[in-house]
Amino acid sequence: MVMNKYESTLVFSVKGGDEAVTALNEKFKALIAENATVENVDEWGKRKLAYPINYETEGFYVFTTFTCGPDFPAELERVAGITDGVLRSMVIKK
Repeated sequence: MVMNKYESTLVFSVKGGDEAVTALNEKFKALIAENATVENVDEWGKRKLAYPINYETEGFYVFTTFTCGPDFPAELERVAGITDGVLRSMVIKK
């Protein structure tokens, strides 16, 4: 199986409080760890957004680098897209 390196950036909503952000962060860390080899997780924390998203002006940023097969990034994007509390997500191949 071909293994590629990927980078994932997730922006979580902070309007639910710290507990909601922590729960989302743990959910996605576990999802990535189950399906890939995690190289680095960098939590950038709460930052001001460049423009409002759903009337929110702040988001919690998490940047992850990992190695996996070619099928998992699409699944990660799908899960991030249907999860409440995720403002934006992006997965790119390095």
